[in-house]
Amino acid sequence: MPPGSAFPPGAFPRVTRAAGWLRPGDGHDGAPDPFALDRERMVAEQIERRGVRDPGVLGAMREVRRHLFVPPARQSEAYEDSPLAIGHGQTISQPYIVALMTELARPRPGETALEIGTGCGYQTAVLARLVRHVYSIELVEELARQAADRLAALGYANVTVRAGDGRHGWPQHAPFDIVLAAAAPETVPPALIEQLRPGGRLIIPSGPAHAQELLRIVKDEEGGTRTEVAAAVRFVPML
Repeated sequence: MPPGSAFPPGAFPRVTRAAGWLRPGDGHDGAPDPFALDRERMVAEQIERRGVRDPGVLGAMREVRRHLFVPPARQSEAYEDSPLAIGHGQTISQPYIVALMTELARPRPGETALEIGTGCGYQTAVLARLVRHVYSIELVEELARQAADRLAALGYANVTVRAGDGRHGWPQHAPFDIVLAAAAPETVPPALIEQLRPGGRLIIPSGPAHAQELLRIVKDEEGGTRTEVAAAVRFVPML
C-alpha cells in the first residue's frame, strides 16, 4: 500500500490475535484480565498521584489494556512507569505521559482528533474512548498496518489509521478539535496549527532532543494561538 494510504475500520479481517499480540486469557472478548490489579495500581500511583484528575481520562486509562499493545515478551512490564520499545526504533509512551497529554487535550464526546505517530495504537485507543473519531498517521507503514489490525480486533470502530508523514496533517478530514503528536519536531509544523478548528487544541512535544518541551497550543476564534509549556519531556524525534 503506498504512503498516505488509509487503513480504515474493517480494512483487515477481524482477528483474535491482532498483529500476533492478542492471546486467549488476555482479557479480550470477555476473557479474564490477568493485569486488572496492575492497571488499577498504575492509575492510582503513576497518574492520579501526579495530578491527573479528569474522570474521563482516568476511566479510559483504567479501561484500555496496555499489555495488549506491547510485545508478548514485555507484557509483564506493561504497567510499569516507563516507555517500552515496540520495534522500528519506536516506543509506547510512559502511561503518565499518555494520561497527561490526553488531559491537556480536554477531549469531549462528539469531537474529532488527529494523532501524529500511531505507534502501537495505545494512545489512539485512549483517545478513541473519549471522542467521536480519531484519525491517526504513522510514518512506519508496518507499524500503521499492525496498529490498524490491533485496534480493529479490539473493536475500535471509530479509528482510521494512515501510513504517511504526519507533519502535513490530514487535510481531507480537517479541521480537528484536537491534534496530538507522539513524536517531537524541533519546531511545530504549521500545517498542524492550520488544521485546528477555532477552539482546537494541539498537544505536541517540540525542541531539540536534549531540551524538548510538551506544548499546549490553543487556537482562538480569530485564528491566533496561545501556547503553554506543560512539562519537560523526551520523545522520539518526528522524522
